Amino acid sequence: MNYRQTIDYLYGRLPVFHRIGAVAYRPDLGNIVTICSALGQPHHQFRSLHIGGTNGKGSVSHMLAAVLQKTGYKTGLYTSPHLLDFRERIRINGEMIPERRVVAFVNAQKKLIEALEPSFFEVTVAMAFDYFACEKVDFAVIEVGMGGRLDSTNIITPELSVITNIGLDHVHILGGTLPAIAQEKAGIIKQNTPVIIGEYQEVTAPVFREQARKMEAPLRFASRDWELGRQAANDVLMEFTAISEHYGKQLELQLDLTGGYQKKNIKTVLSAVSELQQQGIPIGEKQLTEALRQVKALTGFAGRWQTLNQHPLTICDIGHNEDGIREVLRQIAATPHKKLHMVFGMVNDKEVNAILAMLPQNACYYFCKADVPRAMDENLLWEMGQSLGLPGKPYPSVRNAIEAARKLADPDDLIFIGGSTFIVAEAI
Repeated sequence: MNYRQTIDYLYGRLPVFHRIGAVAYRPDLGNIVTICSALGQPHHQFRSLHIGGTNGKGSVSHMLAAVLQKTGYKTGLYTSPHLLDFRERIRINGEMIPERRVVAFVNAQKKLIEALEPSFFEVTVAMAFDYFACEKVDFAVIEVGMGGRLDSTNIITPELSVITNIGLDHVHILGGTLPAIAQEKAGIIKQNTPVIIGEYQEVTAPVFREQARKMEAPLRFASRDWELGRQAANDVLMEFTAISEHYGKQLELQLDLTGGYQKKNIKTVLSAVSELQQQGIPIGEKQLTEALRQVKALTGFAGRWQTLNQHPLTICDIGHNEDGIREVLRQIAATPHKKLHMVFGMVNDKEVNAILAMLPQNACYYFCKADVPRAMDENLLWEMGQSLGLPGKPYPSVRNAIEAARKLADPDDLIFIGGSTFIVAEAI
């Protein structure tokens, strides 16, 4: 098979969560253990950081990878889902896995794949671990797919575990309460391995403290350890002073991820970096500063408060659950504009009514459907929006919706594109 045939084979042969949803989720570690055993336990051949949470884990993963890379380490990065190219999921020093390596892996493991019938995610995790081991990376930053306890990535023994925050997402799989979801996320806490919790939340903190106690894992809450002082932002960089009494630091930093919600994520990153420094990993302030200024260039990060066009300002963001949309709306409110145009689509297994009820009624909506089976029908989404007082029209594709918004928007308006990772992928 060539590369295109290989990707088609994986999509056609295996259940893919981001396309079909919960029926593709495999809540056990049996398959990944079997595959990695056949591969010679590649996940034991490099040092790793494990990043979980409801929102922000992608941003935190990319920032930490940038910092390690700038420090001089050969750094692997595994994330999901991808936006445009499957190979975005697996990178070394920002470079995507070559097509020939994807083809070679699948051809070599085809018999095992067909015998086990693993999920798409299980195969991609194994592919990443094998590639990182073969290329002898110094560190790999591994982002959890969903939950934590039974996620396929949870066979690694990391130097540090990071859990960004807890919100209501995938409740039909992980549980309908924040403590229940926290319990699943806490499953990545390992014996005697430091853990950073990004956001202190009264309702979930006891869950993390108890699991850390059981595993004898040192625990810190980043939001309690850092304060952000002077702050300023433009379309290119967010500038701020970060102060921590616990770590005895005051840092003057610039970050090229300009979404306001990154203020939470940067605290998580700074606590993680500080813990790595305490482990003897020599990350200097210069390397940290330079890395944060160029996360996108170093890692290929995209889709988070990303500017696609000016006049009218056109921005996309992959926030797709209640907490993510809430942060997006804060950022929209802080962005100068005359009128707001929302190109918006969702998948049908989210809390659609709850999210639509959060959206501003003084915007113009362009409801659309991404080209994936999980996508909600644009007419149904429009009807739901109408019932909640959201004015707009349905469009059969993301492209049609964006074209309509551009025709109607004035130069000083704001076009926002989001609601789903798939909407953003097609917009980009």
